[in-house]
Formats: sequence, structure tokens, C-alpha cells
Amino acid sequence: MKALHPLLFITALILLVGMACAALTGGGATPTQPPPPTEPVQVLPTATQPEPTEVPPTEAPATEAAPPTVEAPVSSEFFTEEFSSDDALENWDSFTLGSGEDDDLEIEQEDDHLLFDLGDEDLYVYYMYTPYEYEDVSIKLNAENRGRNNNNVSLICRMNSEGTQWYEFSVESGGVWYLYAVDEKYNVIANGGTNALKQGREINEYAMTCEGDEITLFVNDEEIRSVTDNTYGFSSGLVGFNISSLNVLPITVAVNWFEISQP
Repeated sequence: MKALHPLLFITALILLVGMACAALTGGGATPTQPPPPTEPVQVLPTATQPEPTEVPPTEAPATEAAPPTVEAPVSSEFFTEEFSSDDALENWDSFTLGSGEDDDLEIEQEDDHLLFDLGDEDLYVYYMYTPYEYEDVSIKLNAENRGRNNNNVSLICRMNSEGTQWYEFSVESGGVWYLYAVDEKYNVIANGGTNALKQGREINEYAMTCEGDEITLFVNDEEIRSVTDNTYGFSSGLVGFNISSLNVLPITVAVNWFEISQP
């Protein structure tokens, strides 16, 4: 039997010691040390959001009250003007012709009529309805004579925007009538007389229809004449009326109503 080499003997001795330790500890791998404990992280509670609340209404800043609006008078194309208020006159324009002066002219809205006191001789007072222009139209005027029996009441159709051309049916208080085509002067295209007019301090109705080139004239619903105009040919324009004085005073006429209708 050979003696062991000293190096091998030492190695065997180490192995025997290691095996003895393993037997005493139950064997297996040597456990590792656990990681050092970490400081716990403190989690702060989150603040809860408050419940939404309604925003209390705020009062609007005080503002100055707007001034009341003034409505324009209502206009109609076909209607009866009864002159029952001052507002009605805002749809009408007026002007005067003739050699008389209008210094003493008085026009007043009274109750349900328009009262004319002309104040001078040879004065022609025109009232024109301005919101509409008409081609074919019928017009009628109801008027009462309250002064001397020496005046003219006239109806006008197809006055142009410049006020230089129109047709005019003019009736004197004695029953004589004229149909004019006014074109910078009064051109007579027809005339005559009628017994249909009530003379003196009476109420009369005057009517005129302008349709195409035909102009038809009425007094108190009686047809006086129908005239065909092939010369001047005024085709459209404003309608209105005229109260005129001649050569005596006082001339006072109450216009009760003015009607515009389709022919």
C-alpha cells in the first residue's frame, strides 16, 4: 500500500470537512442575505374635489332705458282716409298754386274731417298721397261746402314725381267742370256742366277713374263723362285732391274722406 501524496491528503481532508458541515446544516446552497429593508413610502391621501355648486346669478349692470321708438304711420295702397288723426297727415304732402297768398291759409284736423279755410282768392291747395304711385286707379272724395258757393273741388291722378304733369278733374260749385292735362300749364281736354252737383252748403261726392287711356268722371255716383286721352299719355303717378278759391271769400270746405280703390 502506497502512502498518499501530501497535496492529495490535504484536499481530501478539506472535502471531508465540507461534507461534514453540509450534513450538519441540512445541505443545499448557502442562503443569501435578504436585502436591507427600505423605508416605507408614505402615501398621502388625495384631497377630494368639492362637489360642484351652482354659480349664483349676478344682476346685469344697470343700463339707461332706451328711448321709446316712434313708429311710422302705417300706409295702405287701397283704403279710405278719414282724416281722424294728425298722424294720418304724415302720409300726405301739400303745396299751393295760383296767384293767391297762403299767409292766411288754415288747415285743421277736426274730429273726423280736414277743414280748409283758404283765406285768399285764387288759391289752389293740393294734397297728395305719397306712399304709392298708381297706374289704373279709382279715387273718390266726400266734401262739404261751409262757405260761399264759389269754390272748386278737384281730383288728381297720375301726378309724376316732379309734380309737373297730372290729370285733374275740377268741379266748380255751380256745376261747371273741367278735365285738365296739366303739363306746365292747365290744358283743357274736356269740359261741361252737370246737374248732379248739390249747390250751396251741401255735401257732395266726386269720383274719377284713370284706367289705361280712359278717364271717367262722376259726381254723386252719376257718370258725367268718359274721355280718351291720346295726346298726353300720363301713365302713372300719385293721387290726391285740390280745394281752390275763385274770386270771393270766405272759402271753407270740410273734406270728410278720400277713397283709393282698384277700378
